[in-house]
Amino acid sequence: MLFAKKKEKNLSFESLGQALGRDEVAVAALFYGQAKASEDDIKNLAKVLDIPEETLRGTEMAGWPDRGHQMEMPPREPLVYRLYEIVQNYGYAYKAVMNEKFGDGIMSAISFSTKVEKEVDDVGTWCKITLRGKWLPYTRF
Repeated sequence: MLFAKKKEKNLSFESLGQALGRDEVAVAALFYGQAKASEDDIKNLAKVLDIPEETLRGTEMAGWPDRGHQMEMPPREPLVYRLYEIVQNYGYAYKAVMNEKFGDGIMSAISFSTKVEKEVDDVGTWCKITLRGKWLPYTRF
């Protein structure tokens, strides 16, 4: 229903994000059931998509998200696989650099934000993905 209305109205996740006061990736996560919609999200989406608020409240969007189960591993969708491949190829390099800069810990995927940007130069079009997570040091016990 959400995707059909988005298509019918020729909306992008960016324009929906502006209407909701949220990042476009956060809005896409709502559509895929990977995030929980706030009451304001539901009100604003209902208005923009011409869907009754009660209808949206009855969807998974208003419930608890079930993150991470929607794909097999390794992923078969080509773009998602390339993201997986980046971590396969550079994961330990990221870890080594992060540990050098921040110490023993992990980057949160809960206290987290992300951004997708398009860059164009004389060589071509580039996709720039920023991942920003709070650093969580491991504790001694």
